[in-house]
Amino acid sequence: MILHGFWRSSASWRVRIAMGLKGLTWSDRTYRLRAGEQRSDAYMAINPQGLVPALEVDGTVLTQSMAICEYLDECYPDPPLLPADPLMRATVRGFAQAVACDIHPVQNLKILRMLAARGLDEDAVQAWAREVIETGLEACSRLIADREGPYCFGDQVTLADIVLIPQLGNARRFGARTDFPRIEAVEAACNALPAFAAARPDRQPDAE
Repeated sequence: MILHGFWRSSASWRVRIAMGLKGLTWSDRTYRLRAGEQRSDAYMAINPQGLVPALEVDGTVLTQSMAICEYLDECYPDPPLLPADPLMRATVRGFAQAVACDIHPVQNLKILRMLAARGLDEDAVQAWAREVIETGLEACSRLIADREGPYCFGDQVTLADIVLIPQLGNARRFGARTDFPRIEAVEAACNALPAFAAARPDRQPDAE
């Protein structure tokens, strides 16, 4: 398997965590997003969206981190990333999508550059990102407020944790608050696991 990504990409970070939890090995192909390498002809031939990550598996290219994580879970079911119970599976997916669909996309590099191109100065752009992140994390903290266990939904790491931890790293880049007690506890528990520690951006070969 070949993982096309970027050391600081939240979406790439998610896939690294999932692959690490599954005990998989892979090769990295890295792209400097601020330099626009993800829009090169070579990479656009791999992923026409010009986004990372992409995962090459047996000649097929998978895109979108959530789809990649669920593919990995289906092919390598131990440990599972989603609960067996249908209601809990939907609950975990809902939390993960709250981050992956509602928080992360609207403050990623592409959107921030679009805001700047439309006349917002740097302070306004940064404030936009912080507001999106903080309101989203506050909602997420309420979604898991009454859940017991070290992780978002109990004693087992799920897709919810895999998506949450990179978003917290992204939040700190923008100076957003992350001091939600339940979320802080989940983060501490996840960061104690080798797969989460190894997936951190500063431990990637292309880290700057």
